[in-house]
Amino acid sequence: MEIAIETKDLKKNYGKINAVNGINLEIPQGSLFGFLGPNGAGKTTTISMLSTILPPSSGSAKILGYDIEKDDSKIKEHIGVCPQELVIYDRLTAKENIQLIAQMHKMNRSDYKERTDDLLGRMGLLERANDKIKKFSGGMKRRVNLLMAVIHEPEVLFLDEPTAGLDPQSRRTVYDFIKDFQKNNCTIILTTHNMEEADDLSDELVIIDNGNIIAQGTPAELKGRLGEGDIIEFKVEENVRSERDQIVSKIKKLDFVKWAKKVGKSRIILNGLDALRKISEIMEAVEVQMLDISIRKNTLEDVFIDLTGRRLRD
Repeated sequence: MEIAIETKDLKKNYGKINAVNGINLEIPQGSLFGFLGPNGAGKTTTISMLSTILPPSSGSAKILGYDIEKDDSKIKEHIGVCPQELVIYDRLTAKENIQLIAQMHKMNRSDYKERTDDLLGRMGLLERANDKIKKFSGGMKRRVNLLMAVIHEPEVLFLDEPTAGLDPQSRRTVYDFIKDFQKNNCTIILTTHNMEEADDLSDELVIIDNGNIIAQGTPAELKGRLGEGDIIEFKVEENVRSERDQIVSKIKKLDFVKWAKKVGKSRIILNGLDALRKISEIMEAVEVQMLDISIRKNTLEDVFIDLTGRRLRD
């Protein structure tokens, strides 16, 4: 297995704040590797260091064998970056924005002209190729920004929240594009706080919180840590919020319940074998009214809740 990205105790500090706290990773070439975590977890800071935008405070990292501090100019030749904040020129057309990046990478004119049209077509934007970007919606601009990151066919692609603000149809178009681009043996690093996105796209991922990796594995492996069974979540009335510790204790005494815990300000979540059919036993045990009951299979957000006691978006 060839390693595309390797980090050793990679850290970034801002005074006493540890934005990234000693990350150790080996990411195989050609894989799609996800960073899942809430806003402020350290995902963007990590990508900024790996793409040589931001120097680390300590530790080291290599991209395709090149050191991020010593070989930054060489690394930039081989990577593409689609940042969370749009970097795009409103006075240029969609085609001109993409071709500007191609020219910066000294691509052959005949190659990038044909490739630009192909990329715009695959993203559903070919008919708007010659329109000024200032006339585009935010979602269309984000799709053009992604094409700017891949026009030069990078070996490593960094995508920082690439579907933020997109409608469901545009999000699916981007998902399909990313999966298709990976077939070129491109290593893709994806940051997201969207659990469905991380689950759908990632070959492997880390869950990151407060600058620390708190879990790593394939989506199936991470969800499997919670075991088999149903996830049941419900809300309690405001006047019994202070009693949630006692309610959780009662739930844990049920022989089919694997775990239970508080989440948020008024909710309780539990995992139980065949819990759907035994919901009446849970209702009897808690001795309070259960509101807004939902029943589902394990998700990556449930993994995050299990690890931290809160939701990704809390």
